[in-house]
Amino acid sequence: MRIGIVSDTHDDLAAVEAAVSLFEREGVDAVVHCGDFVAPFSVTPFDADFAFHAVRGNNDGEWAVESTVEAFGEYHGEAAALSFDGASEADGVDVAVTHGTSELLVGALVDCGDYDYVLHGHTHAHGAEARDGTVRVNPGGLPIPVEGADDMFRVATLETAKSGADAVTHHVLDE
Repeated sequence: MRIGIVSDTHDDLAAVEAAVSLFEREGVDAVVHCGDFVAPFSVTPFDADFAFHAVRGNNDGEWAVESTVEAFGEYHGEAAALSFDGASEADGVDVAVTHGTSELLVGALVDCGDYDYVLHGHTHAHGAEARDGTVRVNPGGLPIPVEGADDMFRVATLETAKSGADAVTHHVLDE
């Protein structure tokens, strides 16, 4: 199974459409959005040929984001615990998802040992860090003028047939 991971799209419709196109080309089975759509119009392009999951970000001020996601996917509020089945029982993964505004919460999800992957955004800086059997994944996001943020829009894919940080691929997208 292949999972697309995206975060911090901040109403940039061209970026959202580029992410959806990449996920379709990569043949993902599911996409997880780690928050900060901002407004409902930037949600609708994710109504594509994959399962869709989303959590709330700190800039998602319009409550209609929830109902827009729920028209075709699953909206999980502040955080989610998801299980994805792979081609075999060994390929299944347990994933925690949160936006990432609390470093304490993200660290606790990684350290608890209940998840194979902890997905988050917020910092706009991509990365995959393995720690004690759990991989913390930030797909990146739109470039913002903050120290440490990526200078290009990035998303990630997760291949459940692989394990650890090697299962994560980051992709740079042109908007």
